[in-house]
Amino acid sequence: MREPVELRRKRILAVVHARGAVKVSALAAELDVSVVTLRRDVEELARAGKLRRGHGVARPVGDAEATTAARNGKPATRNGAAEGGPAGDGGAIALVVPERHSYLYETLHGARTALAEAGVRIALHISPQPAGAERPQVEQALAGGARGLLIAPRWRSAVEEERDYGWLAEVGVPTVLMERRPRPGSALHALDSVCSDHWYGVHLAVDHLVSLGHRRIVLAARNDSPTARAIRVAFAEVAAGRPEVEEWSVVLSSPNAGPGSGLPAAAPEGHAPDLAGLLRERGFTAAVLHGDEDALMLVQRLAEGGIRVPQDLSVVAYDDVVAALGSPPLTAVAPPKAEIGRAAAELLLHRLGHPDGAAGPVRRTELLPTLEVRGSAQEFSPSSQ
Repeated sequence: MREPVELRRKRILAVVHARGAVKVSALAAELDVSVVTLRRDVEELARAGKLRRGHGVARPVGDAEATTAARNGKPATRNGAAEGGPAGDGGAIALVVPERHSYLYETLHGARTALAEAGVRIALHISPQPAGAERPQVEQALAGGARGLLIAPRWRSAVEEERDYGWLAEVGVPTVLMERRPRPGSALHALDSVCSDHWYGVHLAVDHLVSLGHRRIVLAARNDSPTARAIRVAFAEVAAGRPEVEEWSVVLSSPNAGPGSGLPAAAPEGHAPDLAGLLRERGFTAAVLHGDEDALMLVQRLAEGGIRVPQDLSVVAYDDVVAALGSPPLTAVAPPKAEIGRAAAELLLHRLGHPDGAAGPVRRTELLPTLEVRGSAQEFSPSSQ
């Protein structure tokens, strides 16, 4: 699926806001788009007042101080603190997030805003796709003198997650996990973390559909991240616990959505189901779809199969990154992505401000998602089926 323009521009803003100044050519290579496309995006964002551009470089709005300092041969600063750059990570807070992950880029932006307001230097590290890519990024940051770490590992599978527990528990600097909740009893159980309460998010989706009279609900979800796995487990628990729900099922949302989950499924793990056929065969009238891009593609595929949203099927998306751009705009569960980043950064700043151990006990903080009601779910009417 071609990446929506709005999503790509969100990614551009997230990187620019995190780094302070980025070459257009380097940004195009990192986001895997042509320089021509990237330059056009930067021009539009600059015209809208969301960033500044000049001489092949994109900068955040209000970066005049950094520009002046650069002309004078001094390190670029923001709120009295140097931004991450070639000088190394000494004294900085390292932010480590996966590449091409729009959901976590919004979290990163929230963290960056809080750190910038506190006058703390930021060193952004984008980890590539392969498993275990975060460890060398963290080691590089620590070798450069980073004094704190905010990290959201990719963790495509539970096995991959477990492999990181040992080394991540012993990085030696204050660390806060963003949008990640390690397994209870693991080496990371006693590590500070801030994440969304995805059980509550799923509850909002199912409760909304049940309130509209739907009794047969399917979850088509990814299974290649901690968020995806939490959503799948939560849906099974919530749906099974609602006496109004007569039948439910969990399936993968696309062929590349990740490894198997062990949950009840209507198609072999690793294969995207014929959702239109499944809906007709099992009589599902509503679906929760994770994540947004898969949701938009599934809605398109359903339309091609003669199933209209919301007339024939009510849909709630999960993520709300680009759900509002669908046709129809999708009702969506919206985790507090930026607020997660801000809360994680504030917690890390609290730890750094109390190096003597007086910062209090470990905190495992959860923030509640909200439900954004749009036009993709309607009251169930048996006569319309």
